[in-house]
Amino acid sequence: MSAVDATSGWGWVKRGFTLFGKQPAEMLTLFFAYMFLSLVIGFIPFAGRFLPLMLVPVFGMGFMQACLQIEDDKRVYPNLLLTGFRSESFLRLLSLGVLYVLAVMLAIGLSSLADDGVFMNFIFALTPVDPETLPKGKLFLGMLVSGVVYLPAMMAFWFAAPLIMWGKMSVGKAVFYSFFAVKRATLAFAVYGLAWMLIGVFGPTLLGMITAAVVGQVAIGFLVMVPVSLVLTVVMYCSFYPTYTTIFGRPDEQKPETTQNPEDQSAD
Repeated sequence: MSAVDATSGWGWVKRGFTLFGKQPAEMLTLFFAYMFLSLVIGFIPFAGRFLPLMLVPVFGMGFMQACLQIEDDKRVYPNLLLTGFRSESFLRLLSLGVLYVLAVMLAIGLSSLADDGVFMNFIFALTPVDPETLPKGKLFLGMLVSGVVYLPAMMAFWFAAPLIMWGKMSVGKAVFYSFFAVKRATLAFAVYGLAWMLIGVFGPTLLGMITAAVVGQVAIGFLVMVPVSLVLTVVMYCSFYPTYTTIFGRPDEQKPETTQNPEDQSAD
């Protein structure tokens, strides 16, 4: 694993914009295909509540493969979304997806200890829940606790899928290496997360407010925010790829797996 400094976090964001800019229509098409399939899967009775999350690692490798092809100046096609399904690592990616679901359920479940189940009810309610009727303080507290509990899992999952498919690692080993790789690059990920918070949240909001002020219509400002947010979401997906290649290298450059402890490598 390569060492990274705090400035790498901003570099990952810029690289995401660069990759998207090379094939914007193709990446948007890939994203719409993903949204459509997730919507269809969501209609499956009962299982539809969990399958979209369980398949995140499988679908995610489609976006990673797309970014690899963009980097190699190859055209991106929608069928790349099925890359993970066609991989010999499919079952391991699916197993990782099961861990995704368990980690999310654990995080939401533990949040009920702090908010009396308000956040859990908001997420899993069988009937629509109006956020205005919920205790706002407790809802926020539940979301905060859930996020803190899920943070270690997010670190463990961040690089796990590409390490499984490209690095040919087992699920346990991929999760282990991912956790310590993110831990080692804490400052870079802090910059990366802050940058996306500013760009992804405040960017569209500010643009929408300016548009609404210019044209005098709040609805027009909202209509501007939606496509901008959509594009930024796809750019963020593109930025996942450089976070991996900066630390682990491109798939065709990766060295054979090593048994060296990631914590020991930080001393190199």
